Amino acid sequence: MTTYTSSWIRAYTNIALIKYWGKADEVLKLPKNNSISLTLDSFYTDTLVQFDSRFTADTLTIDGQDQNGAALKKAKIILDLVREIAQVDYNAKITSLNYVPTAAGLASSASGLAALAGAASNALELNLSDTDLSRLARRGSGSASRSIFGGFVEWEKGHSDVTSVAKPLDDANWDIGMLFIILDSRQKAVSSSEGMSRTVATSVFYPAWLETIELDLANMRQAITDQNIQQVGEIAERNALKMHGTNLGANPPFTYWSAESLRAMEHVRQLRQEGYNVYFTMDAGPNVKLISTCQELKEIKERLSKYYDPAQLILAQPGPGLTVLPDHVHADITPN
Repeated sequence: MTTYTSSWIRAYTNIALIKYWGKADEVLKLPKNNSISLTLDSFYTDTLVQFDSRFTADTLTIDGQDQNGAALKKAKIILDLVREIAQVDYNAKITSLNYVPTAAGLASSASGLAALAGAASNALELNLSDTDLSRLARRGSGSASRSIFGGFVEWEKGHSDVTSVAKPLDDANWDIGMLFIILDSRQKAVSSSEGMSRTVATSVFYPAWLETIELDLANMRQAITDQNIQQVGEIAERNALKMHGTNLGANPPFTYWSAESLRAMEHVRQLRQEGYNVYFTMDAGPNVKLISTCQELKEIKERLSKYYDPAQLILAQPGPGLTVLPDHVHADITPN
């Protein structure tokens, strides 16, 4: 009997300010463009991996529920790569606790697959660099490559499996945050992967996305360097609207917005008219994220409480990269 058990590894979600939308390689998950994100402290995934010679198959449980289908398939991609590096062939048991609503545009796959990459390599004592972990996480979910790092992160599209990795841009040790408006935490009808593929293949607006993305990236890098919250917000909001615009040009067209999403955007515009320096971004889901200083977001949260329940308004500050948790955390469910 041979057993390898990881520590509990925590990965935090990241929200892209310059979006990743479209793959150049579906298998390697190489993106069509670079993306820039902010890792946040309010949503995260904790994962433990156990490899054992007695296991007859790979298994995955998330919040106590056995997973099959897409979630297990993504996990097995990472497990197979780790087994290949370590030159072992044992099956694995993955135990994951998800503090993110799954598949609702809140980056659950980013934190989930980043945590798995960290835990699987930790179990087999591979001592991978953060760059190698980013590459590994990317094979499970593109955006997971960015959750290896804290603060502002840029995922470079590269041109191969080796060169497509995320790198830290800025530690975000300044006054910036996000306020999440949770409008619908249910799984979305069109997955991110499906939406991307359809848009790249059929959208008449997609070429314009690629033509303007380099300028957005350059402007965002400068805004972050300058710690200019207005510029960060304006560029992120415009980039998000362009991304969602490409979906309307797809065949058949689709949108992740709901009527509630539009109402939330209108709240942001109204707050701006009143003098708040606040902007929004949206990913592949109906939920809206507000960008501003943490001080302003606290006031805005109070203002918006007349429209939303407290559980719908979640304030997030910049978060750290991949974290090894102390042994006492989750001690009640850690296998002996």
